[in-house]
Amino acid sequence: MDMFDRLEDTVNRYEDINAELANPDVVNDQAKFRKLMKEQANLTPIISAYTEYKTNKQNVEDSLAILDEESDEELKDLAKEELAESKARIAELENELKILLLPKDPNDDKDIIMEIRAGAGGEEAALFAAELFRMYTHYVESKGWKVEVLSGDETGIGGLKEIEFMVKGQGAYSIMKYESGVHRVQRVPVTESNGRIQTSTASVACMPEAEEVDIQINEKDIRIDVMRASGNGGQCVNTTDSAVRLTHYPTGIVIYSQTEKSQIQNKEKAFALLRAKLYDIETQKAHDAEADARRSQIGTGDRAEKIRTYNFPQGRVTDHRIGLTLYKLDKIMDGDIQEIIDACIAADQAAKLAKMGE
Repeated sequence: MDMFDRLEDTVNRYEDINAELANPDVVNDQAKFRKLMKEQANLTPIISAYTEYKTNKQNVEDSLAILDEESDEELKDLAKEELAESKARIAELENELKILLLPKDPNDDKDIIMEIRAGAGGEEAALFAAELFRMYTHYVESKGWKVEVLSGDETGIGGLKEIEFMVKGQGAYSIMKYESGVHRVQRVPVTESNGRIQTSTASVACMPEAEEVDIQINEKDIRIDVMRASGNGGQCVNTTDSAVRLTHYPTGIVIYSQTEKSQIQNKEKAFALLRAKLYDIETQKAHDAEADARRSQIGTGDRAEKIRTYNFPQGRVTDHRIGLTLYKLDKIMDGDIQEIIDACIAADQAAKLAKMGE
């Protein structure tokens, strides 16, 4: 089936959805109604681009007819101008439609849970992890999304050994998934008295939030412990048994949540994080089983992959997957990472288009 056959099938499906949404029985079935509305929203950009494509194809035919039949030079000049514009737009739309028809990651629309862990470099790595968290927080807030901390382990001088947080926003996973991997920093640490440049690392994992229907957790596989929260907090946090620790026996994963005053809320956060981690394990298995597919993606498969270097002496940030270097480190550390993300998305799409063409 070629691209235009798929587009015609998409038009037929879009019309079927519109007809179903007008059915009172469907309107009264909220679950089905929401599902159809979501599918309609996903198809709308394809329909809009294809409609514009067909309009421009018609413009080309009309312009050619004028050039063949008209003797008025002014009309012919206008037709030539219209012909050139329509042909150029058709070429753009064909490329847009190819991208829009690429298989969609089923997790792209999901909220996410991100985990940042300090790696090699001791206290300097923990400080870098804290700066990455600040960078992502600023970026997320600039998009009007929300950040909700699930758990964290701070060091004495403001670093983070690890932090796990949820990001809630439309299409969060489709954008943030390219951040997974090892981030490397090169600079003179504040703890270094001799002025020597040190290389430290922090790992970032971006996991789609998993619903209960995505991951079934057997109660027999879980141990739940409640305890008094430690560290900074309000009066209630440190004087009641509000903290929750989950231990998942099959995987050995341990989740500790104490950010809320309520034990129930901490338990909900702990289970959300556990579901995401178990779902991520299953996703990684699928990536490993589809090695070729993983290699066609830009850094969304291998968590051990060194993806980016932040060089402070040179004010430089380099994304090694796509060979992009930017000399605006201060802005990037302040959350201005859209250019990097856009370049990763474009490279990923180009790789997938090339694979489809093989």
